[in-house]
Amino acid sequence: MPRALITGITGQDGSYLAEHLIELGYDVFGMIRGQNNPRRPAVERLLPDVRLIEGDLLDESSLIAALRIAQPDEVYNLAAISFVPASWGQADLTAQTTGLGVLRLLDAVRAVSGATPSRSLLRGTPRLYQASSSEMFGKVRETPQNERTPFHPRSPYGVAKTFGHYITVNYRESYGLFACSGILFNHESPRRGTEFVTRKITLAAARIKAGLQHELSMGNLDARRDWGFAGDYVRCMRLMLQQPQPDDYVIGTGETHSVREFLELAFTRAGLDPERHVRTDPQLVRPAEVDLLLADSTKARRALGWQPSVDFRGLVDMMVDADVAAVAREVAGTRPAAPRRQRRRTTGAAPEAGIAPADASRAA
Repeated sequence: MPRALITGITGQDGSYLAEHLIELGYDVFGMIRGQNNPRRPAVERLLPDVRLIEGDLLDESSLIAALRIAQPDEVYNLAAISFVPASWGQADLTAQTTGLGVLRLLDAVRAVSGATPSRSLLRGTPRLYQASSSEMFGKVRETPQNERTPFHPRSPYGVAKTFGHYITVNYRESYGLFACSGILFNHESPRRGTEFVTRKITLAAARIKAGLQHELSMGNLDARRDWGFAGDYVRCMRLMLQQPQPDDYVIGTGETHSVREFLELAFTRAGLDPERHVRTDPQLVRPAEVDLLLADSTKARRALGWQPSVDFRGLVDMMVDADVAAVAREVAGTRPAAPRRQRRRTTGAAPEAGIAPADASRAA
């Protein structure tokens, strides 16, 4: 049974990847920061077959310990400070985690394997996947973007990801490490964090539909992205590590859509008029917006045989439907129980049983 270690197990990609690997018969370990991590219970409920072990990209010794416990055949580094707007206010932490964290993990793999520049890696050394990002392209010089397109990141997050990408290439070339980078374009799902614009939109649509919210404030509605489904993209991660030689691949749908398009589809799916509920707020616009990001994933489609299975409309519908259902459960769970009804007693008659409150657990 192959063994895999996933960093970033608490994120959407980590959960979908874990499910995919378990379906394929893997023994999966998930790295998590601290026993008291607030996300731990949710991960244990969603992924009961994943064994959680402690580790932190800020602490190389903890990474070495995690590798020795898991003894993985494959390592998937998905952990990062991944919310781009937040990287402006947390530039140092973003650099330490998203950038230097990759270096620490590579050094941990090297330490466990005993590799040096003059000594090849030992047989059994884990293969490593590094999650790179389309944000590295930033101020693009060509559209669409492929593996040869120059990087020009426009945020601390993009800069940190660029370092992580190049240090992975460097260690691959210097130590013979089987390390691949997937340059993933935007990918979403119902498990996306609510701070991200796509999930912000779908959750707001669901809450407005339920009467829990009236208005949604948005930044730049004209920003365009290549959006795909996270469940499709994690399949590519594994495929990269099954190839004879390590390489880097751009992963995306090859279609671009604006935030406005996403918003209009989401609100229409929820039966709402966006004109009535959406306003723009200049303070929500990024300090430096990236240009048009559009993936040319020809290499991955040919070499890996990969194709996305969910189109743009299907992705929006999936996310809206999930949030509408979740909000409905939330409302049902907080609704006060119906009052007991009693009819007039007649001689020898027992009181009528009251109406039981809704069973929230069954609704879930």
